[in-house]
Amino acid sequence: MVSDAQVRLMRQKRMDGKTQEAAAAASSMSVRTAREWESGPVPSATVRSRDWRTRVNPFDGVWVTDVEPLLQRDTKGVLEAKWVLELLRTRYPDQFHAGQARTLQRRFRDWRARYGPEPEVYFEQVAVPGREAAIDFTHAEELGITIAGAAFPHLLFEFVLSYSHWTYVSIAFGETFEALVAGVQGALWALGGVPEVLRSDNLSAATHELKASSGRDLTTRFRAVLDHYRLRSTRITPGRGHENGVVEQAHRRLKALVAQALLVRGHADFTEVAAYDAFVQNVVASWRNRPAADRLAEERLALRPLPSAAIPAYTTYHPVVRRWSTIRIAHRTYSVPATLMGHTVEARVHPNVVEVHHQGRLVQSMPRLRKEEAHHIDYRHVIGWLVRKPGAFARYRYREDLYPSLVFRRAYDALVRHHGERADIEYLRILQLASTAGEARVVAVLALCVDQIGGFDYVTVQTQVAPPVLTVPIIQIPVPDLAVYDALRAGAAA
Repeated sequence: MVSDAQVRLMRQKRMDGKTQEAAAAASSMSVRTAREWESGPVPSATVRSRDWRTRVNPFDGVWVTDVEPLLQRDTKGVLEAKWVLELLRTRYPDQFHAGQARTLQRRFRDWRARYGPEPEVYFEQVAVPGREAAIDFTHAEELGITIAGAAFPHLLFEFVLSYSHWTYVSIAFGETFEALVAGVQGALWALGGVPEVLRSDNLSAATHELKASSGRDLTTRFRAVLDHYRLRSTRITPGRGHENGVVEQAHRRLKALVAQALLVRGHADFTEVAAYDAFVQNVVASWRNRPAADRLAEERLALRPLPSAAIPAYTTYHPVVRRWSTIRIAHRTYSVPATLMGHTVEARVHPNVVEVHHQGRLVQSMPRLRKEEAHHIDYRHVIGWLVRKPGAFARYRYREDLYPSLVFRRAYDALVRHHGERADIEYLRILQLASTAGEARVVAVLALCVDQIGGFDYVTVQTQVAPPVLTVPIIQIPVPDLAVYDALRAGAAA
């Protein structure tokens, strides 16, 4: 059968003055066919729509008795045709097979279109320049990012303007208050203005549970941040992610863009977090913000000015250093120098680090612990006293923190095999050597000693790490005989 395109071409050729034979040849049809379709409707208009079945529906015998009652009870539309087909195959093993799933799916679709529950209707919104920005965190483990070969579990914080879709992204390690404030402030100052509304879901970093009403309200701390920027907060209904669709869609697109950029790059390993962050920022700038430049220029005119300064993006605690040379911050334990025991210090918890200050001076900075009841003990803070009290090492609560790397753990196990009960004091002395002579030098020596036949001890390591100081020999030089020099001169003159 000829197509509509062939018939139209043939008729166009005839209108151009071609003979019937030439028009038929140009449209790849016979002269007889060309004569038949020279006038009248095109072929597709003559096809009669089929309103009859070409084969018997295999579910007719069980539809009313087995299937339709299930569909009528399915008020939420969760019933799947494949599940019902497996049920029918169990009841009627010789009557149905897996290849009939598509037929039953079509029957489900047609029944629900006439009798099924009414699906939820969504309403497309018109974005207003400068009115709203949406924020949220998203997990990024599926990107497979590694830092120096080690897995890098993390989140991405996104701030998206609803009108222009300008986007700000930062790396986070948890949905914490500090990460939220750092992300919001970073976006506002990079944008150079403030929208009217900040929309989010019920982030635990920004809201808290209202026991009386079973709802959620803003925390005092986050409300203070919003007041500082004169922002109004709106939040979605719990479980209704589509109500924050701007940023939810942004999450999907961002991770798709990063995944494609990684594919082009050839691998997902980075030397450090800063290199990965720069990579993400480049993706956002090229694929999200550059296309949004025109609409952003329009939206910036509607933004409100920034306040005179940002507010601190960290939380301050004032713990007392305990007699174990540790402090407790938000249910986490950190060690500090023993000289501070009994003193009150100021701990500033940033999104990724914890800073300890004493009398206005930064004492130390350490990675922020993620899990509650986690601990971080720096052996340098306690090793001096452990060497004096080696018996405390065996049952020390944070003993595992005193193995700075796998090499130290292997070294201790080797010492136990060769020295028995003296292994603790030998290991502690080696650890003290690492704190004074340099951990890297001790690691290099231990790597050679752990598999050494006959074992090793502290003296073996100390000798190789810090060999004995060589004494400068005393050289006795006699007073020269000047007569020899005079004789030499006299000989030269002769």
